[in-house]
This record gives sequence, structure tokens and C-alpha cells, in this order.
Amino acid sequence: MGYVGSRMRRLEDPRLLAGVGHFADDEERPGQLWMRVVRSPVAHAVLGAVDVGDALKLSGVRTVLTGADISVPPIPVRVSPDPGDLSAYLQPVLARGHVRYVGEPVAVVVADDPYLAEDGADLVAVDYAELAPVRDARAACSPGAPQLFCRQPNKVATLTASFGDVAAAFRTAAHVVEVDAVIGRQTAVPIEPRSLLAQWDEARQSLDVWGATKVPHFNRHAIAKALGIPPSRVQMHRCDAGGGFGVRGELYPEDILVAYLARLLGRPVKWTEDRAEHLVAVNHSRDQAHRIAGAFDSRGRLLAIRDEIWHDNGAYIRTHGLTVPELTVSMLPGPYRMAGFEATVHVAVTNKTPCGTYRAPGRYEGTFARERMLDVAAAKLGIDPVEVRRRNLLGPGELPCDRSLRALGTDIILDEGDYPELLERALTASGYRSWAREARAHRRAGRLVGTGVAVFLEKSGLGPYEVAEVQVDASGGIHVTVGGTSFGQGIETVLAQIVADALGVCPGQVSVIAGDTEMLDDGVGSWASRSTVVGGSAVLRAAEATGALARQSAAVLLDADPADLYLAHGRVTTASPGQAESGHVVASVTLGEIAAALADRPVRADLPRGPLGARREFTVDHMTYPYGVHLAQVELDPGTGGIEVLRYFVAYEVGRAINPATVEGQLVGGALQGIGGALFEELAYSPEGQPLAASLIDYLLPSAREAPEVVTLVTEDHPSASNPLGAKGAGEGGITAAGAAIANAVSDAVGTPGAPTRLPITPERVCQLIVASSGVSAARQAVRPG
Repeated sequence: MGYVGSRMRRLEDPRLLAGVGHFADDEERPGQLWMRVVRSPVAHAVLGAVDVGDALKLSGVRTVLTGADISVPPIPVRVSPDPGDLSAYLQPVLARGHVRYVGEPVAVVVADDPYLAEDGADLVAVDYAELAPVRDARAACSPGAPQLFCRQPNKVATLTASFGDVAAAFRTAAHVVEVDAVIGRQTAVPIEPRSLLAQWDEARQSLDVWGATKVPHFNRHAIAKALGIPPSRVQMHRCDAGGGFGVRGELYPEDILVAYLARLLGRPVKWTEDRAEHLVAVNHSRDQAHRIAGAFDSRGRLLAIRDEIWHDNGAYIRTHGLTVPELTVSMLPGPYRMAGFEATVHVAVTNKTPCGTYRAPGRYEGTFARERMLDVAAAKLGIDPVEVRRRNLLGPGELPCDRSLRALGTDIILDEGDYPELLERALTASGYRSWAREARAHRRAGRLVGTGVAVFLEKSGLGPYEVAEVQVDASGGIHVTVGGTSFGQGIETVLAQIVADALGVCPGQVSVIAGDTEMLDDGVGSWASRSTVVGGSAVLRAAEATGALARQSAAVLLDADPADLYLAHGRVTTASPGQAESGHVVASVTLGEIAAALADRPVRADLPRGPLGARREFTVDHMTYPYGVHLAQVELDPGTGGIEVLRYFVAYEVGRAINPATVEGQLVGGALQGIGGALFEELAYSPEGQPLAASLIDYLLPSAREAPEVVTLVTEDHPSASNPLGAKGAGEGGITAAGAAIANAVSDAVGTPGAPTRLPITPERVCQLIVASSGVSAARQAVRPG
């Protein structure tokens, strides 16, 4: 019926736009209590006495717990390469012995309402013997640096990825270009902060939790282990969620604490974080320093890349382990041809909030470093920045390409695509050449206008599997459950479109429940741009099996051969839709009637067993690799240092777009997040380790005023062969190259190919660039003949 590929409106939007969505903070239970976390105000200290006496005296305070009162495992690693034992660096649920960052949980107060809980938290007195903080990854690994952990070095691991003879390539290169690139510390800021509610049932010895997103089945097992009960006794219930972007839905100390306290007190316990908590408690990300070098021949062909990276992971290793640094090195070659590659990343702990993933983790950072290096090389070699990319992009005849690298436990084998073609299509569709001419004209008139290009490679569709179930009820309603979760990406609509085509119904007849462990006992979750690629494939398999069962059952009910039956418009018929329209005699039965007949099996013993539905698992052992192009035009204000993004364009090869409108929405939203990271967002720290962005007054987000119109080109020329949908993920391509494209445009505007090399490009840094470029221009003028 052609719903897959159509631009239908999102099914979840009516309830969300009408204000009747149901979020975690909307959940209430009779007799519920409220939890407040007491957080460390210092970055590094020996933790002394924690006096809870005054807090317990406050009327309405039910209990106060410290690290000495609770014995549960630390926050576990969910996904990571295996560099060795990370257990010494894992975060305790409540601090013991030491605190290692501002915001670390030290105690929890539970009271009758949130205001009493906050008052009680203010009465907890903690003795801190402050120690010198470490706030830089390179410094953390220097001799004499303060140590965060006893008998453990600050350098957690060193990861290396390589192929080819890099030394030979650099030895014979006609040109070597080296760039120092720094990506500042950032985090995701979903519109809805985290909220959790846990309720313990003493009679059933079971726990119900509301508010989990992203990976509820993993969190279920971790909570069950912490409480010492079977996972089957823990149910994670779905709620609407106001965004995730990598940081929301991972297992944090608060997830364990809410569950622990609900069982301890025998009453529901709720916790909702405020924005100040969010900025110091959820995973931070980025915060990398690169020294990247490219070796080129005399024609500007890239021979090899070498990169040394310092990754600041904050105070602990959390659920992502070393995933971000691994993705940084393994994905850094991008879509380019080269004979050799070597990247080394040093992972260090510092006295900052721990790090994890944030949309396009590792790729945003690596793309910025690589694409800045290519622009510097273009200037040094006297080649147009677009041309240097043309000369070095892998061609369609070179794909698939085995990089001899690994990421997330899989081999990196770049799949179907045509990178040069997409670059040319992007340049044409955007009118980029006219942007560049316009920018040059403006610069001649004294305005600081520039253009920038960046090409990137993404990854999506990580396995190992996903589970889905499709059931049809007697009214003809179709119910889909899947292990992925919904937090704004449109998964309910996309999965309904897949099922609608497979079963010949309208998407409005399909309801999707994502990420509820009571409805589906197994699943992997929504992360790594896998919801459609892996989850959608599982849903397709379950829907196809349901359709096959419907035909088999209808064959009995209609006394027909299953091969002669057609499934369309919610019916199984003995004639195709075309035959029915031409007057053929048609016998038919609806899906609802089939479901009712299967439910009435004692009457029709000749029917297949079981309800009308199926559960299927889709497995995959490698990822897909979508790719794209970002183009930007910016203007700098020399008086204020402000940057206005005048034009922005994203081209993206998605394999197959189940719903082109949702793909475009992902690209536009991602680009705006990426522009925020390029120009505004930075979690800076003082020398004492105090966060300098503890509210949205200081952690600046782009508003509608700063947001340009983002134009997109979505292509479907190279479907993936790794899944039955042909899809490649679309959740991260909008952000991946934004920092690189903006920085390249700023460099073009001020005429300094070697800068900027640090994100975000704040007004202060812009003013420094302008002063530096003026000095360079004056020096050139002074040495000009005559």
C-alpha cells in the first residue's frame, strides 16, 4: 500500500502537541515519597564525616542514606572495547572515602514532598578535606599529577587503531600538514530532565519503575542485580520522553537509589532532577585534544593520517566504558582513500563530571580534526578545499572497503555508496558555488563572510539483535512491541508504516509500545542509530510472519489455497485488488475475524494454534555506514565577535528512508545541535574544578534567533544489503560534521587557514582570530614589493 517511503505525519504528534503526552514526572502513586540528592560542592577531597542528624530531625524527612549505609555494586559498563580491567574506575552509587567531581552524590534524603527533601538535603553536613584537582587529560598523565584513585594511574587506557605503513607514507610525502584541534566539553540538554519513580510490591516481591529510556532491558538487569532479585521481578514501564541524545536513559546512580529506597521504605519513591543537577550529573562528552597530521603527495593526494588524541573522561568510567575514544580512532579515516592510518588515544580521568556518549560520539570530534586538517592542507597546497576532497574520496568502485579496523565489536567494512557523487549533488542542490562567489564579493567589500565544506562518514545499525512482537486483536487492531524506545525520534510512526505495508492496513490501526519490559521481556534498546535499522527489521520479520499466519488461517476459513490469497486493506481475499475491482467473485475475511477465530480454537480445531501474531528477532553482526556532506556560509561581526550562520545545507545518503519527513527532521535537529556545539556550548571549569556553566544562563544553547534555515538533501541511491529494509540510520548525520563545516567557514571568512582549531568558536575567540588575521595581513602588506 506504499506507506514505507511516504511523508506521513507522525502518529505520536497529536497527543504531544495537545499536551496530553504522559512523561515520567506525570507519574504519581498514592503515598509516594520524594528523593533529593546531596551532591559534592568540591571537585576533589577526602570524604570525612557525614552528619545527617539535623536532616533527620526535620518533620517529614523519612530517611537519609550515605555511602556507609548502602552496599550495592558500582555502576557497570554496558558497552566497551576490552582494554583490560576497568573495575577500579567505576562509579559508586554514593561516594565512599573520596569525592572526585562537583555534583557527585554523597547522600540522599527522602521526605514527604520535594520541598522538604530539598530542605533536608541542605541540613546534611559533610566534612571535605580538599585535595588538588586535575582538570586536563594531558596534565592528569604527567608525572607528579594528583592521583584520583589509590594505586591506579590517572591514565585509564591507551587505544590504537592503524593500518598500512604510516611511517613510510610520511617519509616519502611531498607535504606534511599538522594541526592541533581541540573540541570543548559539552553535553546534551533534552527539553525534559530525568525523572524516575519506583514502587515496590512486598507481596509479589517485585519492583515497577517508570522513567527509563534508551536501554530499559539493560537497566532492568542492573537494578535487579543491585537489589539481589531476579530480573523478572523488575518491570520498566514506558513513558513519553522529551529527548535523549545519548545521555538520557543510561544507568546512573539515581536509577539504583530510587529503586533501593522504594524497597527499603516500602513506599513509592520519586526523583526529578532540576536543570542545575542535570548539567553536573548526566554524562558529559567531547573534550578531546588532537594533534593530527596528514601526508600528501605533490598532487594533493592523501597518503596517510596520523593522530594522537587526549580524551578527558571525567572522574569515573560509566556505562559506555571506552566506547567514545574507540569510535574516535576507528572512524577517523572517514570516507577518504589513504594507504596508511594510525591513531592513538590516551584516556584519562580528571576531576570533572564523568563522560559518555552524546549524539555522534567520537565522530563529531574526529570529523572536526580531520576536516580542519584537510582545509589547512588545501591552503598549503594551493588547492580549493572542495577539490582536495574530490581527489581523496573513495569512489564507488572501491566499495565495499574493509578498513582492517574494528569498532563496537564489529569489523569496519564500508558498504554501498558513492561519496564523490553525493558531494557533487550537494554542491549543485545547495548552490554552494554561488555562496562562495558571494562570500568573496562581501570580503572585498570589507565584510567577514566565508563558506565551509565538510564530508563525513557515519555508522549505524549496531547489533547484535533486536526483538519485536506483532499481535492482531479481534477488532482488527494491531499491536507492536519492540525492544527499542521512543524519545522523540518518531519510532512509533516509522514502525507503524513498516507494519502497515506488511499487513495491508492503515498505520492508524497500528499501535506501537516501545521499551516496556512488562510487554516484551527482551530487547537491546535505542542507541547507535539502530532503532529503524535493527528494530525496524525485527518488526518487519514479525509482521511478515503474522501475515503468513493470517493467510494460512484464512485458507482454512475460506477453503482456499494459501498461494491464491491476497492480503490488503485489512482483509485476506481470494482475489487481488485489481481482480476485485473488475467484478471477480471475491471471498474474504478480515484480520480481526481471523484473530477471533484463532481465539476460538475449540470450535475450529483445524486452525493453526495460538493467537494471530508472531515474535521475531533480527540479528546482525556488522554496521551500516551512511555518509553525507555539510555546507555552511557564515558572517562574523568584527565588533562583537558574534557569528551568524547565513546558510546551512546537509546532504545525506540514508539507503532507504522509511519516512523522509522524519529523516529530514533528524538532520535539521542534529545540525542545530551541532551548530550549538560549534559556536556556543561549553562546560568550562575553574582552576579549582568548579563548573562555570551550572545553568542555561552560562551553558548557551542556540535559540530560534541563532538558528538558520537548514536545507536538506536526502538520497536513497545505495540501500544497505545488511537488513531487509535497506535502511541506514539517520539519527546522527545531522550533527557529525557541523563543527567542521562551521569552523572551515570561519577560517575562510577571516583568511586564516590554520585557525580556528578549537570548538566552540566563542566571540572572544573570534575577536582573537580577527586580531591575528589583521596582523598577518599587515605583515603581508609590509613585505609586498613597492
